[in-house]
Amino acid sequence: MYNLLKGKKGIIFGALNQHSIAWKVAERAYEEGAEFVLTNAPASIRMGELEILADKTNSKIIAADATSIEDLENLVAKSMEILGGKIDFVLHSIGMSVNVRKGKSYTDPNYDFTKKGWDVSAVSFHKTMNVLYKKKAMNEWGSIVALTYMAAQRVFPDYNDMADNKAYLESVARSFGYFFGRDHKVRVNTISQSPTPTTAGTGVKGFDGFIAYSEKMSPLGNATALECADYTISMFSDLTKKVTLQNLFHDGGFSNMGVSDAVMENFE
Repeated sequence: MYNLLKGKKGIIFGALNQHSIAWKVAERAYEEGAEFVLTNAPASIRMGELEILADKTNSKIIAADATSIEDLENLVAKSMEILGGKIDFVLHSIGMSVNVRKGKSYTDPNYDFTKKGWDVSAVSFHKTMNVLYKKKAMNEWGSIVALTYMAAQRVFPDYNDMADNKAYLESVARSFGYFFGRDHKVRVNTISQSPTPTTAGTGVKGFDGFIAYSEKMSPLGNATALECADYTISMFSDLTKKVTLQNLFHDGGFSNMGVSDAVMENFE
């Protein structure tokens, strides 16, 4: 290990179980010397295994509904109390589509479900940063990262309204990132990860087929959850102090491919 986060303090949203990217980020952050608070919605904490991760990383858990400003204010205040000061890094790893869960197609959604998914998956990022910004809770040169996916730029039909949520999420990162950088010298970025077999990812229709396709399309192959965690750690570290307002593709090269030999072989 490199002690890249030695002395740094953070908040990690969204770890559910060992398949979660946020779980891997927490493990790697701990290995690199960071202290942090783990948070998730109360229901997710009940159904997940967050206490195992907390024990493993010597961390505290604070339940918070990321769509609630009141919960977020409590989370930030208690985190600063537990950690003994301002925050150096935040990971937003939250996504949920009720329409996907209920099998509603993109052309026939339940719009109440649409609003709920948008609020959880995207607006929660704005709310989180708004609380951090107003409370002046971030140290200078701190880093805020949200996880996204390339469906924000290209059509993946079965990704449904999550594609719209991710597009909004990326826009929030740029827009709020400007103010955070200007006023508090905090950087804000999104990481666009390969399809990854997390609990949320495997809930998307046709996921197995698509992950196989992506593997054949990417010259370096799909990035794993652990590899994404490594990349996220680099974004939290002081080695990337001038990287902000970026959507960073971490996908083995998939995002710049038109077609690959391996894929063409299936059609010849």
